Amino acid sequence: MKFITVVGARPNFVKIAPLVKYLPDNIIVHTGQHYDYNMSKVFFEGMDIPEPTYNLNVGSGTHTEQTSTIMSLFEPICVKEKPDIVIVVGDVNSTLACSLVVSKMDNVKLAHIESGERSFDRSMPEEINRVITDHISDYLFCSTKDAMYNLLHEGISNDKIYHVGNIVIDNIVKYKDIIDNTIKPSPQHTLFTLHRPFNTDNREQLKNILQCINELENANILFPIHPRTRAKIDKYGLQEHTSNMKVIEPLNYLEFITSLKNAKCMITDSGGIQVESAYFGVPCITLRDNTEHIFTLKSGVNVLVGSDIEKIQSEFYKSIKIKKRIYDSLWDGKVSERIKEILINV
Repeated sequence: MKFITVVGARPNFVKIAPLVKYLPDNIIVHTGQHYDYNMSKVFFEGMDIPEPTYNLNVGSGTHTEQTSTIMSLFEPICVKEKPDIVIVVGDVNSTLACSLVVSKMDNVKLAHIESGERSFDRSMPEEINRVITDHISDYLFCSTKDAMYNLLHEGISNDKIYHVGNIVIDNIVKYKDIIDNTIKPSPQHTLFTLHRPFNTDNREQLKNILQCINELENANILFPIHPRTRAKIDKYGLQEHTSNMKVIEPLNYLEFITSLKNAKCMITDSGGIQVESAYFGVPCITLRDNTEHIFTLKSGVNVLVGSDIEKIQSEFYKSIKIKKRIYDSLWDGKVSERIKEILINV
């Protein structure tokens, strides 16, 4: 059985890393949606991911430009390689583009890892990507029961849906000894990430968020800065609003996950980081009005604050007094093995 595994952005690298070693005949296609070294190649080097067989080098562009370019470049690879199954992960433009290509091909199945996640906000491009990919997939691998219920509610056949657990936890389990034995920084820090266009592309919104975070007392902010966020801060002249933060280059996976485990609080607008925070029991303050990871809200380990400055401040001081951890029996480091068994044996 022959596989093609598609990656394009940081979250994808983290999700395929534990899986690729189990696939007997696998070709990795990197779309190049994230083309900055620290957002792409560093993950291949740090997570034992084989070098991609193909790199499409798509780079930046509008959603339409990225999606259409990836489609036109990915189709000839599928025609040449003749895979049995194409595996896509998450919700980025690469996921949608390659899924659409596969849906038009004969004798090629599509597997989607992290199916069924819903923010119920169709204004988010990621939500559109998730929904369309799920409805044209042959194998839908869900991280939670909520995700399964979402798919069933949308009319997707139960025999396509598999509850396997969250694949990103496989990495944490794999590197547990390294993470646990890393010396904790002193004083304890607050980890901060920011990259979503709705937070970075409006000067006043970006300024308000940065100013608020910068003024938190005893926060000890560690800010691994996304390249596009740095560019926006420079463009808008907002450097003074990071004066109390330790601004650093993006971290590789092990550095980041260790920093997260040792943090007293996580402030982010990312999706996947909410799950990783929940695993460690690190309180998470999410700078969004919605999340696809509803279970993190139900457990109380995560709270949505949007860009409400007063709410960010109040939730920060409240959260650092509370430490909750979610227990999930499928967070056992064996999600990749379950997916492999299903793909090979079904």
